[in-house]
Amino acid sequence: MDDFKISFDDFVSELSKDWICLEVWFCVDNYPDYQDCWLGKMIERETNLPIYWYGLVEDGSQAYDFLTIDEFLSAKAFQGKSIKDIWDLVSLYSFNGGNADDWFGRK
Repeated sequence: MDDFKISFDDFVSELSKDWICLEVWFCVDNYPDYQDCWLGKMIERETNLPIYWYGLVEDGSQAYDFLTIDEFLSAKAFQGKSIKDIWDLVSLYSFNGGNADDWFGRK
């Protein structure tokens, strides 16, 4: 499976857009526990506010929800590190259901 990297600024820019739903499938290089991970953003129906979330392992034991983008980006969800701390190791498999390199128009 091909993987793809984008800058942290590009990631935050996409996450900050007015998505109703955003899902990203990814892995963290050199972290065996984080080879089939998901993150995203969704709008909560009752409050109409965004919820940012991680689903890091298959059994659901590392699933987290956050009410703000700052909490999401700084949460120490990756063995004591935040997504910002490890971003250089994050490889995207898909972005909103599409191939990440197609989404971002890069090869």
